[in-house]
Amino acid sequence: MNRIRVGVLRGGPSSEYEVSLKTGAAVINHIPRDIYDIQDIFISRDGVWHKNGAPIVPHNIFPNLDVVFNALHGQYGEDGKVQHILEMHKIPFTGSGSFSSVLGMNKVLSKSVFEKNKIKTPQYRLIENPKDISNKENAGTLIELFRFFPLPLVVKPVSAGSSIGITMVKDFSSFESAIKKAGEHSSSVMIEEYIPGIEATVGVIDNYRNEETYALPPIEIRPKNKTFFDYEAKYGGATNEIVPGNFEYEDKLKLEDIAKKVHNVLGLRHYSRADFIVSPSRGIYVLEANTLPGLTEESLLPKALKAVGASMSHFFNHVLQLAIAGK
Repeated sequence: MNRIRVGVLRGGPSSEYEVSLKTGAAVINHIPRDIYDIQDIFISRDGVWHKNGAPIVPHNIFPNLDVVFNALHGQYGEDGKVQHILEMHKIPFTGSGSFSSVLGMNKVLSKSVFEKNKIKTPQYRLIENPKDISNKENAGTLIELFRFFPLPLVVKPVSAGSSIGITMVKDFSSFESAIKKAGEHSSSVMIEEYIPGIEATVGVIDNYRNEETYALPPIEIRPKNKTFFDYEAKYGGATNEIVPGNFEYEDKLKLEDIAKKVHNVLGLRHYSRADFIVSPSRGIYVLEANTLPGLTEESLLPKALKAVGASMSHFFNHVLQLAIAGK
């Protein structure tokens, strides 16, 4: 029997380049070799595509593939751009389609969908042109934004993943620099209220274990010596990640149900992960959706898979089969 030709797409021109390389390596290492013929498709930081190490234009890659495993993260790989290329060439691929990827990557658009579907999410204000925030005519706007929420408040890029560019602001002196930092990763910036509580994340998988949308166990995230789960905490080992989390049974069920709802109202596909704050006084708030969560050894979704006795090989085969079947 001929093996299925799968191209593993990794790298890319985003700030999550290194994480994507690791996710792609995990996919390559764990895809069942008896079923799939694996081709490594690397995209350099400057956007040049390579197949098995040699530069190549995308339209010369796809005729020799049956399916693509999208192991990219961040801008270009997760915001609908590469999905649009794959859709134009009619090549099946893992993960969400182009439109849903745009919704999931853009925190303002996804918040709008959450609010319409009565999913609680923190309040926010938007800065459209963060690079202009230092202009004297914007001084009043800056003060108004700062006063809109009680301290501390959170400043984050509208379109970036892996907690990149996020700052918790505790005083006005650091507010402007936080906006500029977030603006380095996105053309617009979000000022968001900070809700004290326990951070949680829940992965979901389509058509898994006899469920249309299957929720993995909620993970409890407790950053070491930090107030919140930023990029350093996420990939530098600076967290205690409790799998499954120590949540009340009712909260566990709510987290799983909301994660499924987030996945479905955004129209996500195959798998995703939603991040939450569980507030003792205010309840559960969704922070954002991750349309292509990391699959490295340090990543959260693989840890949740392990907690339910699922192997990475089985998971990768499952999502590839979903892609091939057009589900």
